[in-house]
Amino acid sequence: MDLGIKGKTALVLGAGGGLGSAIAKSLAVEGAQVAVADINKEAAEKTVADIQASGDSAMAVGWDLGDLSAVEPNLSLIAKQLGSVDILVNITGGPPPTLVSGQSADSWRKYFDNMVLSVIAISDAVLPKMREKKWGRIITSTSSGVVAPIPNLGLSNALRMSLLGWSKTLAGEVGRDGVTVNIVLPGRIATQRIAFLDEQKAKRDGKAVEEVSAASTASIPVGRYGEPREYADVVAFLASARASYLTGSVIRVDGGLISSV
Repeated sequence: MDLGIKGKTALVLGAGGGLGSAIAKSLAVEGAQVAVADINKEAAEKTVADIQASGDSAMAVGWDLGDLSAVEPNLSLIAKQLGSVDILVNITGGPPPTLVSGQSADSWRKYFDNMVLSVIAISDAVLPKMREKKWGRIITSTSSGVVAPIPNLGLSNALRMSLLGWSKTLAGEVGRDGVTVNIVLPGRIATQRIAFLDEQKAKRDGKAVEEVSAASTASIPVGRYGEPREYADVVAFLASARASYLTGSVIRVDGGLISSV
């Protein structure tokens, strides 16, 4: 299937590893020119090297999402080398495991800036060109915790939830301009983040990591953790011309893990 994004410029945040790296590679395979952004530029360069080794086009951008003053300079750099952004994939790092109660105001502000305000600011910055071209995709990766809050991920559950309201509202504002806006939820995808969370849960519960992972796997109908590539391919479809009638939605890529309809 031709996804119709050859030559489009894609910006993938948090693309130095895990889900972001897999998404960047999936978009590049489909012919998009990918700006690979990450706070760790060396990690971003590794993703770019993998993409270029396959003969596809990409550039690395060191990007600290907590620094809102970096938005315009980084977008200008991307526009100069690849053109204005047609596809934006928002991925932010998650906060440490915590209870939702008893967190300091400074902690809430820090992670709000990194996980929410950065996404809004970058999206607002790329929207004018998308609307001008009558074509654009804004895809935000959050967490299954926005549907079924995950114990001990209080900050993540609360802050990521706000992105659902933002995304749905934005979809209604820009749909007639040819811009789609969607949310994607990962379930238990085999990344370093999930491995870290399993390790932390094992420490809290006094269990072996293998035992925690086995219990988690048992709760997934397909009986395994997902592969980053499987998640990335769903995002690539949402970014495609074929998905032009899909907007304002929340897509679960979770192997059936979330029990609610």
